[in-house]
Amino acid sequence: MNTFAPALLTDQYELTMVSAALKDGTADRQCVFEVFARRLPGGRRYGVVAGPGRLMELIRDFRFSEAEVAFLREAGIVDEATAAWLASYRFHGDIDGYAEGELFFPGSPIMTVSGSFAECVVLETLILSVLNHDSAVASAAARMVTAARGRPIIEMGSRRTHEDSAVAAARAAYLAGFASTSNLAAGARYGIPTTGTSAHAFTLLHDDEPAAFASQVAALGKNTTLLVDTYDIAQGIRNAIAVAGPDLRAVRIDSGDLSVLAQHSRELLDSLGATETKIVVSGDMDEYAIAALAAEPVDMYGAGTAVVTGSGAPTAGLVYKLVEVEGRPVVKRSENKATVGGRKTAVRRHKPTGTATDEIIVSQGVPDHAPNDRLLQRSFVVAGEIAEIPPLRESREHLRQCLISIPWEGLKLSAGDPAVPVTIVGVP
Repeated sequence: MNTFAPALLTDQYELTMVSAALKDGTADRQCVFEVFARRLPGGRRYGVVAGPGRLMELIRDFRFSEAEVAFLREAGIVDEATAAWLASYRFHGDIDGYAEGELFFPGSPIMTVSGSFAECVVLETLILSVLNHDSAVASAAARMVTAARGRPIIEMGSRRTHEDSAVAAARAAYLAGFASTSNLAAGARYGIPTTGTSAHAFTLLHDDEPAAFASQVAALGKNTTLLVDTYDIAQGIRNAIAVAGPDLRAVRIDSGDLSVLAQHSRELLDSLGATETKIVVSGDMDEYAIAALAAEPVDMYGAGTAVVTGSGAPTAGLVYKLVEVEGRPVVKRSENKATVGGRKTAVRRHKPTGTATDEIIVSQGVPDHAPNDRLLQRSFVVAGEIAEIPPLRESREHLRQCLISIPWEGLKLSAGDPAVPVTIVGVP
């Protein structure tokens, strides 16, 4: 999917550090790096971990080819010793983390990377790039799914982002509970259901609207969706039913006051005998627009720009920080960016009813946990070998169960405290 090999999806300063560490003898020191968010985006009460499945594929292929090493050497980015080290690079360490589809909160150690300093630090940019993007999309998409109250949402943001990001975004949105995507590459790569009918251009191509509708129905049958707002919506609905009959699957409205239009469209469809014809709305849909239509006769939503841009939070705000060297906790103390040293383990506590109550994180140890508690970290890579990654459908179901488990206040779209409070204990 990527234009460049994974190894060059790296910031230059990673290789600068590797070069210096090789020279001074610290490159092989055993280290622990952690990925976490210091805070959630404004107004958010939880984040969704997305991207580990994609990331593990990229780490499996993270190699510096002869041509890439030659480029780095010829450009003066690395010296001969570093070039030789990169030529034989393989990640031999361990990676643990929260399962894909897990919820996270400020301070949650969602991924832990262990190994030599050099082999871990060179993965920083790739890890953050994947997790920040995918988690931002999934976090926004999950809020939209909650706002939709069981009504399906189509992901249709491919034309609003980079071509590779579009595929990743479709995957993250499906993880979060979207019903389908318009992106065919996502369908082919990840088995996501795809859907798509026509745009205004197709209507404008024909001499009149009935001709366009007749062409589409002739090609796709009545189990299709006709776009009725190219000209006049009410007349568009009349034309659609006149051409396709009352058993037309759906009409789509892409502009205007969707609340009012949905009501009028439902009334008109029913008066024409098309009582089972669905109404699909699209056009700048985000979680707030979807929530505003909760009481209206809308059957399905199409969301694009807001999904692929994280609905105002295009990054999850995740950082990758060194927390342990040779078993010794290390702490960054700069103002507003302090870290907690030591490798951490997390458990989420629940009531007997299954409602999550808090998340306990222990530095350099394992939290005590009761029968209703759940340890949050799992192995992704063991001694350089990629562990079995659950299929996307299982991660999708995992997220659904996680969202059911948090207190109902945590699902609100309004600003507030994190859905589950986090406590870090045993801080060195």
